[in-house]
Amino acid sequence: MDRRKFILLMGTGISHECLPHMAIPTATVSEVPFVAQKGGERTILPLNGTWEIDDSISADAIPNSFSHKVDVPGLIHSSIPPFPDVDDFDGGSWIRELARQYGKEPVPGVLGIPASDLSRFTKQKRRYFWYRTTFVAPSICQVARLKVNKAQFGTAVWLNGSKIGEHWSCFTAGHFDLSGRIRWSEENELVVRVGAHPGVLPHGIIGGIDWEKKEWTPGIYDEVSVYFSGNPAIESVQVAPRISPCEILVQTRVKNYSLEPLQSVLRFAVRPCNSTRVIQQLKHQISLEAGAEKVFKVKIPLPDARLWWPEDPQLYELEINTNADSVKTRFGIREFRFDTPTQRAYLNGEPYFLRGSNITLHRFFEDPVSGRLPWDESWVRKLLTDIPKRLSWNCFRFTIGPVPDKWLDIADEAGLLIQYEYPIWTGSHSTEATDIFRVYDQKQLALEFSEWIQDNCNHPSVAIWDASNESWFPDLSTKIIPEVRPLDLSERPWENSYNPPSGPDDPVEQHPYLFGPFPGNRIRISSMEDLEFRAGADRALGGPPTAHALILNEYGWLWVNRDGSPTTLTKEVWEKILPSNVTPEDRLEEYAYLTSGLTEYWRAYRHFAAVMHFVFLAYSKPDGATSDSFQDVKGLKLEPHFEKYMANAFRPIGVYINFWHPTVRAGVVQELEVMMINDYADPVSGVISIVLEDGDGRQLTKTETPFELSGLGQQTYNFDFRFPQSIGKCWLKAIANPLSGKEKKATVSRRRVELTDGA
Repeated sequence: MDRRKFILLMGTGISHECLPHMAIPTATVSEVPFVAQKGGERTILPLNGTWEIDDSISADAIPNSFSHKVDVPGLIHSSIPPFPDVDDFDGGSWIRELARQYGKEPVPGVLGIPASDLSRFTKQKRRYFWYRTTFVAPSICQVARLKVNKAQFGTAVWLNGSKIGEHWSCFTAGHFDLSGRIRWSEENELVVRVGAHPGVLPHGIIGGIDWEKKEWTPGIYDEVSVYFSGNPAIESVQVAPRISPCEILVQTRVKNYSLEPLQSVLRFAVRPCNSTRVIQQLKHQISLEAGAEKVFKVKIPLPDARLWWPEDPQLYELEINTNADSVKTRFGIREFRFDTPTQRAYLNGEPYFLRGSNITLHRFFEDPVSGRLPWDESWVRKLLTDIPKRLSWNCFRFTIGPVPDKWLDIADEAGLLIQYEYPIWTGSHSTEATDIFRVYDQKQLALEFSEWIQDNCNHPSVAIWDASNESWFPDLSTKIIPEVRPLDLSERPWENSYNPPSGPDDPVEQHPYLFGPFPGNRIRISSMEDLEFRAGADRALGGPPTAHALILNEYGWLWVNRDGSPTTLTKEVWEKILPSNVTPEDRLEEYAYLTSGLTEYWRAYRHFAAVMHFVFLAYSKPDGATSDSFQDVKGLKLEPHFEKYMANAFRPIGVYINFWHPTVRAGVVQELEVMMINDYADPVSGVISIVLEDGDGRQLTKTETPFELSGLGQQTYNFDFRFPQSIGKCWLKAIANPLSGKEKKATVSRRRVELTDGA
């Protein structure tokens, strides 16, 4: 569903260019032990910490003084003392104005909105923020490079008063060559300029489109570091695993920064992470002309390596060394794909069902309590490791904005599969949506996607590239994705919202908002009783007709804020679901009850390769469109009803009672259909029970039967269940108790039912 449509109705830094594909012979395994060459170690100087900061209108004049301080990585709204109106920017009106100006005839290079017109979109007078820090360089090296992992909106760098270059992308790393301006063995002044809001970006640069964001906060929100090395320097490394035979294809981009040709040796060593034991090694002779940059490919066999699984996320480390530089990168050996004939996801060659949720980090940035939490490693680890395990989640969609690199490192270790989405959201099939996608410069977008792939390709957790959210943008499928797809040697699938899939086995996302009150919602239900006569395959509004594998990564339209109040999008829905005099606690429980029932329903019919609740982490505020389900987000305490219900709804052994009648006559015999699924590859057996309890939890009646589920199987069990003569509100439960197989916990599906005398 297009929520945006509903809302409306209510310089030259070193950039990653498209990597050439060179026919490089496969290297043979060297019998020579791996030894790091003297002088071949890279020195990395982290620049994270407290920086000085100030603002300006001018894009070129460095401030004379810096009167504020701010953390890097972080966001400028946390600076001390604070800047007034730092978050203020009307992103929706701005993008519509861009569409009006440039939608018909894009004008590359034209600044987005003239400075004189920006007052329509923000109360801020400023256009830029300037960060300042100092560092002491080591003794003379041949190469010094700065890396700004991510900053918005646009990055420009000055070293010791001289401008080094610019990198406009807000969501990929900027690389800058400092070698010619650095003062060796001395203190150096580094100044980084970022835009105060998306309005300063040149035309064609993506500043992010999220129609439900209210605040657009600038800042260096990922790590910053300087790399020192000799020559030749390793510019980038991509590791593409293969499982049959078990090996890695390694693509190394090397640059000769000198004015003379040179020869060197690339030496490769593979170790299990947290181990010094080398399990494979080889070397490869290389030569480079003066100033040349080349890509070298080698295959490294790893016959005894363990595969990476969410249940066993084994990681390895690859070290590459020249006679002057070295790089280490982590990887996992895994292959992930979708298959159109079976409409399933496959992990390491086996069918694999995805269960999880969404994280909208850039919305959380504007949450009043977000503060430094996104950069608190212990907080992020609990968010991505402990809670997903309790809820049986193995995947997330990182949607409407990227995350700091550390988040993906943690996801690798936690065994999460990530659908990684670029922040594009135009809407569906409207004139306005068409104008908006024409705002983008195709060459720039392909460059940003290329950088995005290079930044993230070695993470085993990154399983799916997601080009857009709820967008009608045909050029993504027909031009841009085909251009950049070959850059990912792991051949990950691409998902692209409302556009037809670009590749023969690419998946398609669905957002079936059954409670959504928006015009044209042909799949809307009036109550959960409607589900008894549907078969779990309703096609969402806006999605393309397709027989490709489907990813269900948004559903519900039932959001409530953390305090139990409806969000701006759900007020109308809740007025119909519950009486106006209910307590916030009642609404929180009803949200958990209904959302878990929808989760059981979508999983039970097996029409989706992935079922992903929306949303796990977001903002929660009075003017927010959606909300997450935390009771205390700082302490990462989930709302108790949500955790109780959703932990059952997402268990690998899934149970769904296809029964939603609110009332039943006492004493009647009712046919009950209980659908069961097994997400494990191994069979499971046990006992499925139907239990009726009164409002105080006392058992009134019970019936049970054995169940058997094959690996990844499904089975429906029918019960002729006699309701007792008791009158009153009860709980009807289907409880699956596994007695064999991997699952040890019972799964419970709950239904409220009131027994009446039939009068």
